[in-house]
Amino acid sequence: MTTLLALDTATEACSVALLHDGKVSSHYEVIPRLHAQKLLPMIQQLLADAGTTLAAVDAIAFGRGPGAFTGVRIAIGVVQGLAFALERPVLPVSNLAVLAQRALREQGVSQVAAAIDARMDEVYWGCYQAVDGEMRLLGNEAVLPPERAVLPEGTSGEWFGAGTGWGYAERIPVALSGQDASLLPHAEDLLTLATFAWHRGEAIAADQAQPVYLRDNVATPKAR
Repeated sequence: MTTLLALDTATEACSVALLHDGKVSSHYEVIPRLHAQKLLPMIQQLLADAGTTLAAVDAIAFGRGPGAFTGVRIAIGVVQGLAFALERPVLPVSNLAVLAQRALREQGVSQVAAAIDARMDEVYWGCYQAVDGEMRLLGNEAVLPPERAVLPEGTSGEWFGAGTGWGYAERIPVALSGQDASLLPHAEDLLTLATFAWHRGEAIAADQAQPVYLRDNVATPKAR
């Protein structure tokens, strides 16, 4: 039976989840700036509580961004370190997709406009639709000003807004059936998406794991 470990540090939330013996367990905390200190102990505790070890893990899934640059780098570093040591593959998952999957799990909504506050007066944006229990991307993910965030062409029906980017709701020209601007990605939903990807054979080698920032200018030089 497959054992998958999932972890996410791309936003203020730090979370880990485990699929082992057909059971899912997880740990989730909102701990800004403490991810680097807390992540490995959280993984160790999760494995111990499930009565297993890292050696039993078949693959490691992670939030590949978009999100906070430092947070995404922490996830990539930890995942690559573990995966290289264990000689296991990895499963990169979009953090916008994770948000949409959490909205599906908690709200039962089948169409989600996921938005993460990207700072610099922009949002990370992606629109997702449920297909057989999996949130799938419609169109492309992007980073853009709130005013330019729109639904993909040809879509209809009700849409739910999920994520901190909806703090700019009054500037986003999209009609919603509901929204939760406090929603953050959760490793439990990352694990769900990673399980679909695993069964499709989409795992990759650890050295191929790349962050997705969506924004080219990841560092703005200081003015002289």
